[in-house]
Amino acid sequence: MSVTVSIDVPQPREDVYAYLDVMANHEQFTDHMLTEWRCSGPATGVGSKARVTTKLGGITDHAEIEVIEAEENRLIRERNVAAKGRRVGTGTYELSDLPGGGTHIEFTYEFERMPAYERPFVPLMNSVLRRGNARAMTRLAERLGVSSPV
Repeated sequence: MSVTVSIDVPQPREDVYAYLDVMANHEQFTDHMLTEWRCSGPATGVGSKARVTTKLGGITDHAEIEVIEAEENRLIRERNVAAKGRRVGTGTYELSDLPGGGTHIEFTYEFERMPAYERPFVPLMNSVLRRGNARAMTRLAERLGVSSPV
């Protein structure tokens, strides 16, 4: 199961990457679904971590997020572990240049594994994740200085 959302912003790819590379910045645009952020490890890059409380679809859980891959100005991949290790997924930000300037930001969340009792709810989880992540992209664009998505 994977969910992809995207948004275009007028900022250069290097500026967008610099903002996303700081784990603590993610709280500013995801706190509608991820709360109680506690960051650890390096502030940026591989090994940067956060422990959060998830609030999605009326369900609360704790999750550990860690940057596991980073390609400067192009990609940031995070591994998320929740449900006491039974739910594992990756969130990947991919950045590309827009033809007229600016940056296309694409975020894909993909489950690697989930508890068997959650599998019947995958269609609902897709919908909830898509809405939550789309809102996060809109809020990210606002944080980057855009009043509304391009």
